[in-house]
Amino acid sequence: MTAPSSGILVVDKSAGATSFDAVALARKRLGVRRIGHGGTLDPEATGVLPLLVGEATKLMPYLMEHDKEYVTTVRFGITTDTQDLTGRVLSETPVTGLTRERLEATCRGFVGRIRQRPPMYSAVHHEGRRLYELAREGAEVERTPRAVEVQTIEVQGVEAARATLRIVCGKGTYVRVLAADIGAALGFGGVVERLTRTRVGPFELSAALTWRELEAASATVLWARVLPLDAGLAHLPAARLDATGARRFVHGAAGGGDADARVRRRRRLARRGRGGDDGRERAAGENGECGSSGVFRPPRLTAGRAPWRWASSTASTSAIARSSARPSPTRGQSGRRRSRARSIPIHSRSSNPIARRCRSRRSTSGSS
Repeated sequence: MTAPSSGILVVDKSAGATSFDAVALARKRLGVRRIGHGGTLDPEATGVLPLLVGEATKLMPYLMEHDKEYVTTVRFGITTDTQDLTGRVLSETPVTGLTRERLEATCRGFVGRIRQRPPMYSAVHHEGRRLYELAREGAEVERTPRAVEVQTIEVQGVEAARATLRIVCGKGTYVRVLAADIGAALGFGGVVERLTRTRVGPFELSAALTWRELEAASATVLWARVLPLDAGLAHLPAARLDATGARRFVHGAAGGGDADARVRRRRRLARRGRGGDDGRERAAGENGECGSSGVFRPPRLTAGRAPWRWASSTASTSAIARSSARPSPTRGQSGRRRSRARSIPIHSRSSNPIARRCRSRRSTSGSS
């Protein structure tokens, strides 16, 4: 059995480690250089961090589309420059009248499609630099609010100046900013005290590899926990291809295994006069046609047929023409007249009777 070399390793990141620290450790433990992650977690946050190993790095755009679930503890009555307790305190306000009902009513205003301004302490780029790099230098720049999707904010508990929230949101959502905005709406500010990502799409925290296991387990044990590539695509609809459809698919054709699509395609080609009942396109004129001026016109190809190989009159190399054969440009179009031998398919230059008739007609008209 061939050892795996690609897949998705779901890790429970520990507090204090960056997302890149997790990537670097996985590279060392698995012996694979090509590893990325499916969504940045703040250094102080914990929870699900999908690591994409080998060919799985190509799935990153699809994993970014997954919704994410967080459980966070928000501390009200304080604001910082990082929207969590690691930053510099900007203000402190006494918390009064905080009830579950009041908090739930406030949270409902942040559910749905909202606009959110990225924090200065984030990995967003600004003129070629990360925002957190500028923030550490004491600079603050204008950030354009972005549209994000918040699906759920569930209040799980309220105690004194703290509340526990379960948040389900889409890509690009900053829970720190959400906590600060909810605190501002309540009138006394708020910061994230604790943050855990419990789910990324189908990847649950309960099935994630612990940080201790990532540090200590052998490579054999780690590879046994690597999920197959299609685990990251479970949210997409599946299409089953038959042998013909699979062959067309690997050559770039779409929908080759959909029988209904093939039927619709045959009907569409029949209306255009381009195909038969068996769905296979036919060339218009088996041997081409000869115009009144003695110009040979090769068979016009229809969409979907394999491209012709066109011959060059001056070299043995061939160019590839797409499905529809365009007429040779005139002198006025290109500034020079191309050799008509370029527009004759290789197989027809000697054996095609229509091509021979065209050559005969040209020689007769030239002698007169």
